[in-house]
Amino acid sequence: MNIITIMLGITVGATANAAAFLQPKTLLIICLGLLAFSFGTASGVLFGKAMYAVTGGKVNPLIGSAGVSAVPMAARVSQKVGQQENPGNFLLMHAMGPNVAGVIGSAVAAGVLLTLFG
Repeated sequence: MNIITIMLGITVGATANAAAFLQPKTLLIICLGLLAFSFGTASGVLFGKAMYAVTGGKVNPLIGSAGVSAVPMAARVSQKVGQQENPGNFLLMHAMGPNVAGVIGSAVAAGVLLTLFG
């Protein structure tokens, strides 16, 4: 997965012209993406905390942070942070569920936007 991402970056980077790429609109889109990623992660953790409270502690709130569509890094980060807190935590496979759901949600949202504005 990481190799595909690197190859995609090289392909886009090799064909992108600096004058066409480094514009205020491009930087705004990058900033909006970072903001959306931050809000997605924060709201996932908050929803995970709500699930933790509702289920009486059966759901680990870190699972919510993997709900963004950054496969597999968001799930890996949840796993790593969980094991730093408690070495007995094994969250990776549980975190992949919301991680893949985030990808599906992103694809559906992209389809809706393409239908509306495409």
